[in-house]
Amino acid sequence: MTDCICYGGKGGVGKTTCAAATGLSLAAAGRRTLVVSTDPAHSLADSLEADIRPEPTELEVPASLEGAETAATLEIDDDQSGRLWAVEIDPETQRERYEKLARALAAGLRSAGISLSDAEVEELFAGGAPAGSDEIAALDLLVEYVDSGEWDVVVFDTAPTGHTLRLFDMPGAMGRALETAQSLRGQAKRIGNAARTAVLGPMSMLGGQRDDEDESLAAFQGRLERARDLLTDPERTEFRVVLIPEAMAIAESERLVARLREAGVSVERVVVNRVLEDPHESCPRCQSRQARHEERLAEIRETFPGLEVVTLPDLEGEVQGGESLAVIAERLPT
Repeated sequence: MTDCICYGGKGGVGKTTCAAATGLSLAAAGRRTLVVSTDPAHSLADSLEADIRPEPTELEVPASLEGAETAATLEIDDDQSGRLWAVEIDPETQRERYEKLARALAAGLRSAGISLSDAEVEELFAGGAPAGSDEIAALDLLVEYVDSGEWDVVVFDTAPTGHTLRLFDMPGAMGRALETAQSLRGQAKRIGNAARTAVLGPMSMLGGQRDDEDESLAAFQGRLERARDLLTDPERTEFRVVLIPEAMAIAESERLVARLREAGVSVERVVVNRVLEDPHESCPRCQSRQARHEERLAEIRETFPGLEVVTLPDLEGEVQGGESLAVIAERLPT
């Protein structure tokens, strides 16, 4: 069975860095790992310094990764054969997934005698906050990747907090919409069947074809339900909230953790990124910043009782490539 690790939090806190480092660490431990970016502002390719496409791309994992300024080393287990894949879900993929549902719904309603154009269906789904195409694509692909059996672990670099909350709202909201649409369609079909029977008699019901559109809608609803099952299964999925040692980030993360718990999603740890650990002795400003970070860490531990607090060092600048990711990977649990 495939496990799933999701990284979430407000924008710019380092979710992509954590996802990339976790992917490298899991691959080094011999687990076949897929890292997925669902954030519209993709930076996974930059973090891994690789050409990543909209379809899972296998990456080369070096035999050893050493942090340039630390003793952190990430080595492949000689007895394992871990491999790493990555994918960035692009807008075109999101659009195709979304339109597939819209077309199926429109065709299903039209076959039941309800006139509803593709544009009207798309407007119906786009009008509500929980029903964006990026969330639909994320949930659909979540099920596809996890249930494919090709990987031991799927690591999700999710969108910023607001988008993440919408993603977890999606299964219930879309499920209700589909149930309503199918109910309307069923009523229209029953009326139509009754009319045909009155005119043509019992023979009117013979020779019917299988309702492929209905099967498509049912299959899609099944995938949404499957996505919720995966996201709320603590044996398979863990959501890690990433934040930085700042007051606003702490407050937003507290809301996210509460919302995830309400949705039944397992949150076992928070990851505090960019913590200044070793300030230069001749830099009073740096020492003051470190003291402030220590205060924030104490606040974080008080805010999230019972959760493991993982701290990541401030590496100064963009975290890109194997050397800096090795430092991060050493700190993150797998």
